[in-house]
Amino acid sequence: MRPLREYIDELRSLDQNNIGSWPTWAYGLAISVVSLVIMLIAAWYFVLPKREALADARHQEQQLKESFRIKEAMVSNLGAYRDQLASMQAEFGTLLAQLPSKTEVPSLLRDISQTRSANGLDEELFKPAPEQTKDFYAVLPNDLIVTGDFHHFATFVSDVAALPRIVTISNVHIEPVNKSRGSGSSSGQAKGPLRMSLTASTYRYLGEDSGSDHKTSSKGKGKS
Repeated sequence: MRPLREYIDELRSLDQNNIGSWPTWAYGLAISVVSLVIMLIAAWYFVLPKREALADARHQEQQLKESFRIKEAMVSNLGAYRDQLASMQAEFGTLLAQLPSKTEVPSLLRDISQTRSANGLDEELFKPAPEQTKDFYAVLPNDLIVTGDFHHFATFVSDVAALPRIVTISNVHIEPVNKSRGSGSSSGQAKGPLRMSLTASTYRYLGEDSGSDHKTSSKGKGKS
């Protein structure tokens, strides 16, 4: 077997302009090197992009599978969602039914006044405040000042809350009618009549306003 040094020396002495004169082993080595270079270039330009495209496709496949699982879960729960929506719509309709219409507001205010009278309270003030418009409803606050005792105040507030229409009580303030220092007992509990001021807010649905406005505008167009 020839020493490695002889092969190296023979490679250095090869004539690049006369490949046909190269020994068989050198010629085979050159072909192997060129083939390896060609394979590396082909892998760089053709194989690697396809591998990247394959990785992207697999990532997209995972995303599609996840999207499919989410949509499949939504479809499987569609019946429950519909039942929940129907229940919410029914509850919303029930709440709307508790809001008085524009024509029912005076009747509701009379109910509040009658509830006050039925509980033995004397009325010092019943003053409707300006209407406050919200998203789909309007708030109609009413300032009240009544006199009586704690028991009658409590039953009055309870009876107002039990009215078929929604009424909320806020800004409650109670004080003795007579604020003189000698009016209280040694235990600190006030004797004599008390004065209670509060705000009783009623509500009405604004949908009827848009309907009436639409009818009014339609009549106006017909006349023109």
